[in-house]
Amino acid sequence: MKSDNGSGMPALGAVPAPNEQPERTGTVVRGEKIEKTSYEASEEVQRWLRERDAERVGEKPPFTPTFLAHQRDRLWVLSSLERFYEEDLIADVLHVVQSGKEATVYCCAADPATGLEYLAAKVYRPRMFRGLKNDAVYRQSRAQLDADGHEVRNDRRWKAHQRSGRGQSERVVSWITYEFLTQQRLYEAGADVPRPLSHIGNGVLMEYVGDADGEAAPLLREVELPAEEAEPIFERIVRNVELFLACDRIHGDLSAYNILYQEGAIAVIDFAQALDPRYNPEVYPLLLRDVERICQHFARYGVDADAGAIAGEMWARYLAGEL
Repeated sequence: MKSDNGSGMPALGAVPAPNEQPERTGTVVRGEKIEKTSYEASEEVQRWLRERDAERVGEKPPFTPTFLAHQRDRLWVLSSLERFYEEDLIADVLHVVQSGKEATVYCCAADPATGLEYLAAKVYRPRMFRGLKNDAVYRQSRAQLDADGHEVRNDRRWKAHQRSGRGQSERVVSWITYEFLTQQRLYEAGADVPRPLSHIGNGVLMEYVGDADGEAAPLLREVELPAEEAEPIFERIVRNVELFLACDRIHGDLSAYNILYQEGAIAVIDFAQALDPRYNPEVYPLLLRDVERICQHFARYGVDADAGAIAGEMWARYLAGEL
């Protein structure tokens, strides 16, 4: 039965049969005051609820992770992750991995159907792009997508729509979709990034980088590398930067703060600010900045590298179509 308000509950009163419209409950007169009988307590409604429970036999129970029970943004997170649960991707939410201005990453117990033990769910806040610096630069340096994920170019009506409240919401979704598609593109090209599994609304589900106990891999900035690993890890990161560029992407915010390290392996994360040089050839300074930050981090290990030479040679090969 469908209610008038779309909640799945009858609007008010008894439900004598599944296809009948509910009637209003009776009233009780006490003196001159008229009171309605309790809607929830009525026997007809209780019977209807029992019938609904019976209809749910074989369906998945509601998604109610105990970890979220006392979280301030519980309803927001539940609405963001529930679809992953319904699609047999996650079974529970275990703990927060990382929380920032734009999003929170949760460690989730993977559904047995995935064949995995853990998955990482990144839940974006409603206005995540407000925290980005130089927002105009990033918008000019990537494909602009409409609500259906289709690329839009120089459409005045669409640009006007973007200034509306609904348009701003769609703009957030566009940023999230772009990050997911970027990570998917890079993973398929062989880059060291977590494998993305699904993207629904403001949530992205991906491979969990951590140990068998669910402990997340540390950030590179939190690790003191063995001397013999420093140069190979540095070279591995530079190769990834080059592979990103070969895939028409510049990370745009690369540093030791968004590279995970675990037992000699790395995983680059956070592609919210990724750039596409095909849409803005003036983004070389951001490529250079990515390389400079990596060189500066590894200088502490005695790795002597010229960021300008590395980025310049990489950029020249990209423009010549040699990557």
